Amino acid sequence: MNTMRIVKYPDPFLRLRASNVAAVDEEISALITNMFDIMKEERGIGLAAPQIGVSKRVIVVSIEEKGLSRLALINPVIEYLSEKTDVREEGCLSLPGVNADVVRSLDMVVQGMTKSGRMIEIEAHEMLARVLQHETDHLNGVLFIDRLAQNEKKRVASELRGLENQYVSLT
Repeated sequence: MNTMRIVKYPDPFLRLRASNVAAVDEEISALITNMFDIMKEERGIGLAAPQIGVSKRVIVVSIEEKGLSRLALINPVIEYLSEKTDVREEGCLSLPGVNADVVRSLDMVVQGMTKSGRMIEIEAHEMLARVLQHETDHLNGVLFIDRLAQNEKKRVASELRGLENQYVSLT
């Protein structure tokens, strides 16, 4: 059982810009392993280090039904986002019970470092592109609810208030 926990909205930590990783060392390797374990335990398909209280630019993705079991990216940088977009429902482990339609680019190119320290460039499409955009947003303190159209914001307002009230009662 992992001792790290998912940081929940509206924790201010989720709004901070994460720090670049200077070098891939044992600490970063262990972080990636923990992130995959937590993501699997929580039944997620993507996780950013800030979501477990670590201010490092590290994301992990696992979209098993699409044939991608484990992708870890360190210091990811989005190089290209297509103008062609799609609207799909998104959720987030940091916002349990909140799901809403989000507009994202259908295609993208992202660069980053692998766990072995190698620089790679990934052309991502559809679901993988969406998850990579979502997780990279987390590294910049952006949540999917920040990208909602006004009608979607209104639709999820009560769920967000509920999370805010839970957070206040825990602090």
